[in-house]
Amino acid sequence: MEKISLEEKFAQFSEHWSPKIIGEINDACVKIARLKGEFLWHTHENEDEMFYVFKGELTVKLRDGDVTLGAGECVIIPKGVEHMPVANEEAQVMMIEPKGTLNTGNVQSERTVAEPEKI
Repeated sequence: MEKISLEEKFAQFSEHWSPKIIGEINDACVKIARLKGEFLWHTHENEDEMFYVFKGELTVKLRDGDVTLGAGECVIIPKGVEHMPVANEEAQVMMIEPKGTLNTGNVQSERTVAEPEKI
């Protein structure tokens, strides 16, 4: 068992919208990503997804209103809810979601990361 430093993990990469796996809990992955700009509207039909902002600010756009998170705040997006993450400036974000969850959910695009790197 080793402690995980989010500072050290985020220092290992600089690209945006490319989630990295930093650990696993039962049947879930703990992922981190640097986010900047708009992502895309998508849905996870069978998976809930948690966003925790480590640094910066993240807005999760929803069809019926937006949720804006600052450092130290999180939101859980229930399965089936269409959403689009947006970060006007870079945000460092941790996500917890079931193993095998695609970052783009039901949408395939150039931003789809089928097998995130473990760091």
